[in-house]
Amino acid sequence: MSPTYLLLFVVAYFLILLGVAWLTGRKAGNADFFIGSRNSHWLVVAFGMIGTSLSGVTFISVPGAVGTTGFTYFLIVVGQVIGYLVVAFVLLPLYYRLNLTSIYGYLSSRFGPYSYRIGASFFILSRTLGATARLYLVVAILQEAILAQFGLPFWLTTSVILLMIVLYTYQGGVKTIVWTDTLQTACMLGGLVICTSFLGERLELTLSDSLVAMDAAGLSLMVVTDPLSKLFWIKQLVVGIFIAITMTGMDQEMMQKNISVTTVRDAQKNMLLMSVIMLAVVFLFLYLGGLLHLFSAAEGLAIQGDKLFPTVVLDFLPAWVQIVFIIALISALFPSADGAITAITSSTCVDLIDMPNRPWGEAKKIRVRHAVHLSYAALFLLLVLVFKWVANASMIGLILKIAAYTYGPLLGLFAFGILTQRVVNDRLTPWIALTAPAICLVLDAFQKSIFGAYEIGLEMLLINGGLVFVGLYLLSRPPTFELSHT
Repeated sequence: MSPTYLLLFVVAYFLILLGVAWLTGRKAGNADFFIGSRNSHWLVVAFGMIGTSLSGVTFISVPGAVGTTGFTYFLIVVGQVIGYLVVAFVLLPLYYRLNLTSIYGYLSSRFGPYSYRIGASFFILSRTLGATARLYLVVAILQEAILAQFGLPFWLTTSVILLMIVLYTYQGGVKTIVWTDTLQTACMLGGLVICTSFLGERLELTLSDSLVAMDAAGLSLMVVTDPLSKLFWIKQLVVGIFIAITMTGMDQEMMQKNISVTTVRDAQKNMLLMSVIMLAVVFLFLYLGGLLHLFSAAEGLAIQGDKLFPTVVLDFLPAWVQIVFIIALISALFPSADGAITAITSSTCVDLIDMPNRPWGEAKKIRVRHAVHLSYAALFLLLVLVFKWVANASMIGLILKIAAYTYGPLLGLFAFGILTQRVVNDRLTPWIALTAPAICLVLDAFQKSIFGAYEIGLEMLLINGGLVFVGLYLLSRPPTFELSHT
């Protein structure tokens, strides 16, 4: 299809988002921006969080990675379902009991202000890097498929997309993205189903025939039994549990939507429903990846990884499927980017600037929030350009690796606070939280000489969190009184 027509559909879709933002963000204040005034409907939040959890990286990288890792990613998702149960029945009741606007307020009440700020800072770092990596992947595809045809440079494409995101999150924040994410998740999942169905028809394979063909081609491998492999099934399962606990339960972006729901019971229903839907959706992404690789082999394509899905759709499938793909791709992009900018703006204002306790009027607080919001949009632009320079072949692997280094300290801090009653030296906590990732970097760089044939994969997240836990234990003392809030 002509890039001009594809661009027109993108513009029309964005205008719809602006309309939703206008309807939901009118007269929105800081409480609406940060936590939606705690009146979001749990069913709407649950559906919208699917889009936030998956993102454009899942849409592109998970199908593209099937050629090298098969269906092994599914075990991570099974582990995530277990982790979501921990989030629902351990972390959510804690957050609601403390009536938190930022979940890192727990670290303040449990340890002190230094722990609180280092925890919030690690979240801001992690979500900024992760969101911009996701943003880069989708912008690169849109640039190649549409905007490069008009002679627009990559930096301008990125700037325009970020401007779009800022426009519809600027006023309403969480109150707006709860609804825009729901719309975008519906478009993304619709695109996934349509692309999968059409590709199956194009290959003239039934469901059972396609699974047999995938198995014969070695594409549907799910369980790796070699304990030395980074894809060993037990490691995948355990890592999935802790990815869910950290990247959802200890992530302000994900939790600010949960705690925007009125009651903890409804927030728990949201988590349980989301976990069930995630299993089905990710399996469908993997199945689509298998179909894409079968199609690639049949056509003699020498393309793998993140470029496979867009290449097959834009070069081989009909125009209407290309439109569906582009809209679904944008729908996968926006929930991860809009939520990230909103969440790190919220965390900066609440956790680092301490806006709720400042003796400022509402008008000044809103001005400061707007300035922070725009500053992060500029930072996102800079980091997307850095990721373009790095140009990693599989962004999902890079994002999970970033998460292992940046969410590890959060895992150690929260685990130590919940599982023990020991009293830490709050001033030393930031040093412990910074030292652990540095040690992990050394382990990763020299793992072959240290561990031999054993490959450290995503369990680096557990090693990182464990180092923080041990450091806190060694530099803490037994309590002299019981901590009632734990």
